[in-house]
Amino acid sequence: MKIYAHVHKAPVRVFRIGRRRAWMRLKRDMLLIKEALSQEKQETKDMLITYKRYTQKQASHEELAKANKQFADLLKSLGLGVFAVLPFAPLTIPLIVKLGKWVGVEVLPSSFSNLAEKRPKRRHRISSKSKLKGE
Repeated sequence: MKIYAHVHKAPVRVFRIGRRRAWMRLKRDMLLIKEALSQEKQETKDMLITYKRYTQKQASHEELAKANKQFADLLKSLGLGVFAVLPFAPLTIPLIVKLGKWVGVEVLPSSFSNLAEKRPKRRHRISSKSKLKGE
């Protein structure tokens, strides 16, 4: 009788639903990355405009500080770009980010650091046992 509990009634349907769920999660994550890259692009354009204004002595100190911060973000993304060309990049880049957090160094640019906040929270399913217990 225990074996029957482990065999699902509709395994093909469960597989299709799981595949669709994974595909939707991938699409959602790719849209978040696209949004972060467009934000980074706009900030870089603003940085270049600020540096141009600085050469003409028209930029304030606050604008220059903001441009310098964006330049540091640009250098961070260029540093990760080097690792993207290397073999095993899907393994090395998350490892570098994790090691950076462990050491206390922010490796990702600022537009990528808040991606986890933008991602919707995962809902947990209530198991049938907890429904029966009334939890």
